Amino acid sequence: MKLATLCYIRKNGKTLMLHRVKKENDMHEGKWNGLGGKIEEGETPEECIIREVKEECGLNAKNPLMKGVLSFPQFSKGEAWYVFLFVISEFDGELIESNEGNLEWIDDDKLFDLNLWEADKIFMKWLDKEAFFSGKFIYKEGVFIEHKFEIHK
Repeated sequence: MKLATLCYIRKNGKTLMLHRVKKENDMHEGKWNGLGGKIEEGETPEECIIREVKEECGLNAKNPLMKGVLSFPQFSKGEAWYVFLFVISEFDGELIESNEGNLEWIDDDKLFDLNLWEADKIFMKWLDKEAFFSGKFIYKEGVFIEHKFEIHK
């Protein structure tokens, strides 16, 4: 089982997205994603997302807001992934070039026009809502099969 983080950095009606086109053998190749990565031993999810944002885009994230927890059974190579999902609206610093893809600020009303994972199209609709949520998203060989989504008010 892998523990990971994912975040969407937002400012002025735009979200920073990563177009995954640079990394070899990338299971996300061609997709647009938020930023994040695997939690290292001893890290909290918050510490992980702050570190990952700094590594992937150069920004210094402040006060990450956890919005939900997502599970992806057997998502990659038969491994289950559990993902802590954040929104970040406070940050400083300058963008750097990512070695995983191209960073781009996307207008929020254009996000669903991107090549996103099917699960992302479901949970991203809840990023601006007050509720905390959890979801289980089942893929088989990269194809979306089904999901279960819970809203906690």
